[in-house]
Amino acid sequence: MQAGEEFPNRGLITVSVMLATIMQALDSTIANVALPRMQGTLSATQDQMTWVLTSYIVAAAIMIPLTGWLARRFDRKLVFLASIACFTVASALCGMAQSLPQLVLFRLLQGVGGAALVPLSQAILFDINPPETHARAMSTWGIGVTMGPILGPALGGWLTDDYNWRWVFYINVPIGALAFLGLLFSLPRSTDTHKEPFDFFGFITLSLGVGALQMMMDRGELKDWFSSPEIVTEAVIAGVSFYLFLIHMLSYPKPFIRPALFADRNFVTANIFIFIVGVVLFATLALIPPFLQNLMDYPVLTTGLVTAPRGAGTMMAMFLVGRLLNYVDARKVMAAGFAITGFSLWQMTHISLLMGKQLIIVAGIAQGFGIGLIWVPLSTVAFATLPKSMRTEGTAFFNLLRNVGSSIGISVVQFLLTRNTQIMHESLSAHVTGLNAAAQLSTSTVDTTSASGIAALNAAVTRQAATIAYIDDFRLMMVLTLVSMPALIILRRNRPGGGKHHAVME
Repeated sequence: MQAGEEFPNRGLITVSVMLATIMQALDSTIANVALPRMQGTLSATQDQMTWVLTSYIVAAAIMIPLTGWLARRFDRKLVFLASIACFTVASALCGMAQSLPQLVLFRLLQGVGGAALVPLSQAILFDINPPETHARAMSTWGIGVTMGPILGPALGGWLTDDYNWRWVFYINVPIGALAFLGLLFSLPRSTDTHKEPFDFFGFITLSLGVGALQMMMDRGELKDWFSSPEIVTEAVIAGVSFYLFLIHMLSYPKPFIRPALFADRNFVTANIFIFIVGVVLFATLALIPPFLQNLMDYPVLTTGLVTAPRGAGTMMAMFLVGRLLNYVDARKVMAAGFAITGFSLWQMTHISLLMGKQLIIVAGIAQGFGIGLIWVPLSTVAFATLPKSMRTEGTAFFNLLRNVGSSIGISVVQFLLTRNTQIMHESLSAHVTGLNAAAQLSTSTVDTTSASGIAALNAAVTRQAATIAYIDDFRLMMVLTLVSMPALIILRRNRPGGGKHHAVME
């Protein structure tokens, strides 16, 4: 498969690749809203249910770096088809699970199958399209990657409420079957496969490091972070493993991930930015649904509908930016995206318990639009100067950092949310006295002499404290977004092609 050559089945390949991408991206959030129903059916505790999410995340994180070697060693078409088949079968098994151990095992298998889908889909879209249409190809790919997590909660809520939680897994079966058949008959076999030794030490140390880090991020809040021996152990394993992997990569003749990959300035800088995008995008997605459900008392389906317009903003931006990059420097487009994303997060700092749906919808559309302006040029610039022989390996690492960024972002904002809620609750409670006029007004309708009245007052203070904590999280992400903008100057400038659909990096 040579980049830029004519493919008679390019349309079918694109559709099939996007089905696989959307299927995997949806699964990153669609199961979250169904966890309470799963817990009741499987008679599990909340702590046990976290393994339903953790098993998938850890398995996918460990297997993503392996994608590059598998694609170089075997036919990329075979690897892609095997991954789709594994993911689809595992999804069906998840839906049929009768116990928690079964569900965790099948989710683990699902993560193994799903790990390669996004990196391979990105690499294939690069290869079947000529350089002058890479921006449009990344627009298409970006829609699938970003729309999946955004629409997942709404779709998961609808399936869980109107049907059964098992359908959040069964829905993958027809999508996976269509993607498999489409690629089976349209995707050509790779011509650049070659045998090379497998770097077991590099793979094991990187897998241990990524797996331990993901475990630490996912379970840290539940285990009270470094007060837990489990979290300390995972942190030590991650640190030692990453250190050994780095030393091994720089000294071994044929390491698992080639150091030459990081000689490309654009690729390295783009990876830093995709890490930040992972933090901002997924941390925001993790904050808004619980705020709407727990503090605003929105039903699951309403929450999904209110947050869905974010996807419309993303789609508008990606349709626009695929053409805009032919005329405008990619760095300027990304700067506009960061500015709009920062503005949307500033809007989110004005949330309150008395607001309507408009603020969430408008801010969501703005953030979706901003992320869309960042995502496409970033994905294009990252691989514009990377040798084709390193493209699959590069897309795997690119998506690994996005996943790690999302895990770290979610864990940090959840930790800060819990801590700041406690701090603000203590601060607000200190002002609920008979000498405070506002407090007298607030307690005038509450019987503070009864246990139920005191509980109601405490709940009101907790809601206000949590709201302030949410605002602090949004403000932190706004600052992170804006301070990242100056680093765009490190990227090499693309020279637009004056409407010829061509851009050159210089």
